[in-house]
Formats: sequence, structure tokens, C-alpha cells
Amino acid sequence: MTRVYLDHNATAPLRLEARDAMIDAMEVLGNPSSVHAEGRAAKALVERARAQVAEAFGADGAEVIFTSGATEAAALACAGRGLAGAAVEHDAVRAWIAEDLPVDARGLVTVADPARSVLQLANSETGVIQTLPGGIAVSDMTQAFGKLPVAFNWTGAEMALVSAHKLGGPKGVGALVVRQGTEVAAQLRGGGQEMGRRAGTENLIGIAGFGAAAEAAARDLAAGVWGEVEKLRNILESTIAEISKETIFVGQDSARLPNTACIVTPGWKGETQVMALDLAGFAVSSGSACSSGKVRASGVLQAMGLDAALAHCALRVSLGPGTTTDDIMRFAETWARLWNRHRARLA
Repeated sequence: MTRVYLDHNATAPLRLEARDAMIDAMEVLGNPSSVHAEGRAAKALVERARAQVAEAFGADGAEVIFTSGATEAAALACAGRGLAGAAVEHDAVRAWIAEDLPVDARGLVTVADPARSVLQLANSETGVIQTLPGGIAVSDMTQAFGKLPVAFNWTGAEMALVSAHKLGGPKGVGALVVRQGTEVAAQLRGGGQEMGRRAGTENLIGIAGFGAAAEAAARDLAAGVWGEVEKLRNILESTIAEISKETIFVGQDSARLPNTACIVTPGWKGETQVMALDLAGFAVSSGSACSSGKVRASGVLQAMGLDAALAHCALRVSLGPGTTTDDIMRFAETWARLWNRHRARLA
């Protein structure tokens, strides 16, 4: 059985460019903070990756602070600031929110005071895209980076969170992108790395992979790869809509990420679907990977007005550049078979 991977919002497959860059970085001996030739060679790799991420993200002139991932970047950006945010934010951001912002049935957030608020650009569960108000303090752009034509310099955000493994880089590395002149208080202290904002020897191998992945992702975006992915996502949704008239596609009335389908079928729990589909050879999820496995209804969907019982029935399918028409049709056929079996048990 050939498995089909449809969980790209959880993590994307490692790009060949990233793997090659990481292998090359393994041969570099020095510590990037050392002043000798070996150290300078390591530092040059870090700075090359920093430039690659900045260029791909449209952040020329901004400051890219490498972290262990978007979760650490969220802490670096949000800790102690008392920011307002919505229930649709990722848990890594929600952990720092002091005041709730309203969310409507389309998943769109109303921001009263951008300078004291955090707002994601795109949601990992529904794919819903927000319109960022000018001067937003922090934006989680983890899911958008590499999938949408985003230029940090155009967003008006003071800071943005990004992560390597969402766009085909390695796990365990990300960045906080900071508009020049924005104050950031270090959370990890003890050294002067990352312009004094994040102490600790840089993850040279991961950073090199991040830079290469960001560069490759930008090329794919410019080539229109995600437009083709969106066509497949739409075929998937229309096919399932014909199979099950009661199925809801959350966020369908809003602008969404091109690869994301949040499928809610009343009476059929998402975790049940995930397990059955896994056994049938398909990797999907019932929500954010960071909350997957926790027996609770999606807070994102409940914030959009779905009750807990309905929110428990969510299935997230997230496609990638390697997804094919055959993958989508096989998935729809398998989903239909499992749905008919589930209905028969209820009859």
C-alpha cells in the first residue's frame, strides 16, 4: 500500500535543497561565535541563511532572529506584553494572550488596537486568511510563509513568527522577524548571539536547511505551484460535497490558504476518521498537530460558532506541491467508503 501524505500544515516533507544544505553544514567545524577561520566559516553560513529567509519573506532591512521554532519566537515576541488576541490563534500564541478579540462565523477577527494585539495571517485548521491592520504588534505567519505571496515589509507588522518545517525545512528551527528599531527583550540569556536577542550557540545545520528551504519555497510560489494545489483542494471539496450533502467545509466563504480543507461531517468524529484513514493509507489530522491527540473540540471552530459536538467532527486535509489528482481521487473514494460504513453502523 502506497501511503498518501495530506498533512502538510502539520509539517511539510523535507526539501531536497534543505537536506543538501544541512549535509554540507555538517562538514563545517567552527562555532559561529568564534573569531578564527573555522568560526568565520560557520558564521558565514548563518548569515547566508539569514539573507535567504529575509529575501524569501520580503523582509529586506528587517532583522531575522533565529529560534528553535515558532513557539519560541512567540514567547520572544509576546512575553510580558499583555497583548490581545483571538481564540483562533495557535496555542503557542494563545499562551501569552491577556485579552480576547472577537471572531465571526467566517473566522475573521476584529482588532480594535493593532499596536497591542496579535493576529495570525492564516489559520492552520481552517486556512482562513486575515487582513492585517497596519501596525499590528505581532503576526503568526507560520502557515502563510511559502504558500502565499507575503512580503513582511508590506504587512505593517512589527514582528512575525515563522517556522522552517512548515515550508520544507527541518524541524526545530524558526525565526522571529522584527522590523528595524523594534525592541525585543531576550528570553534566553547568557550570550550575545542573535544580536543579543537569543542566547545560545546557533543551530547551524538547522539554520542552513531553513535558508535553503525558504529560497526553494519562494521559487515554487513564483512558479504558481500553489495555484495548482488550490485546484486539487477544490476538486476534493466538490467531490466530497457530492458524496455527503450534510458535510460542512469550514471557511469556504472566506479567503483561505490554497491547500487547506476543514471538513466537518455531523455525527462522525474527527479522530475516528483520522484513525480509519490512517489504516487505509492516508495521513490527515483532526486539527493542529500541537493539539492533536487531546480529546477536546477545536477551540478555533467553536470560536467561529460551531458547537462542541460539531467541532469534534472536524477533519483537516492539507495538500502540498507533491499532491496529485490520483491522491485526491483515491482519498475521496476511501472517505466515501468509510462514511457509508459509518452510516450503516448508525442505521
